[in-house]
Amino acid sequence: MSRWAPNARERLETAALDLFVQNGYEETTVAQIADRAGLNRATFFRHFADKREVLFGGENVLAGLFADAIRAASPDATLTECLQAAFAAAGVAMTPPQRAKAAQRVLVVAANSELQERGLLKHARIARSISAALRERGADELTARLGAEVGMLAFTIAVERWMEADNDEPFPLHAVAALSDLRVRAADLDSRSRLSALREFSETQETSSLLLRVKKDQLANRKKKGGSGGRPYGYCVLSR
Repeated sequence: MSRWAPNARERLETAALDLFVQNGYEETTVAQIADRAGLNRATFFRHFADKREVLFGGENVLAGLFADAIRAASPDATLTECLQAAFAAAGVAMTPPQRAKAAQRVLVVAANSELQERGLLKHARIARSISAALRERGADELTARLGAEVGMLAFTIAVERWMEADNDEPFPLHAVAALSDLRVRAADLDSRSRLSALREFSETQETSSLLLRVKKDQLANRKKKGGSGGRPYGYCVLSR
């Protein structure tokens, strides 16, 4: 079979994911993948360094799409708008045909600890690409890192929703909605903190008032005792 066969990469990817799900990742060989796709091993290695890259090769594409979109955003774009631009750019890779494959990838990776570690490394690389692009726009180190981590969390949530959706809503809409939800939750956390502080302050004030009343009662009782031959108020309590 010619190595220039049309749609070779897509055929290999489809064959590999089907075999990973059916037989397990470890049990599947490159030769089996190539045979299922109607191609040969040489063609496989033209498109993938190894069978793990079938699962994670697309992450490099996403990293580039995200970073390029952030750099191309309007000079006065906010961090949120930069992330929204990145998600919009991801639409060319996160297409409806890829949704079923995304679900297969999740199943395969979840069953293999080595693949999970590889996935975390890829995740971190994309985050670093986002962070670098934000720094190029003038964001400080901490802000860029925060933006990257929030962006990747929104991306992860969006992928989950995208796979579970019963409609063909484009991936970028899921991603933008996830980012918006995270912003709302972050604001909610802040408001809850202020509410807790107010409650704590109120409780402290109530406790102080109660202690003051108790001291006043004690003072009144001691004065009464002092008038009838008892120890007068103000007598040194450390005396023996």
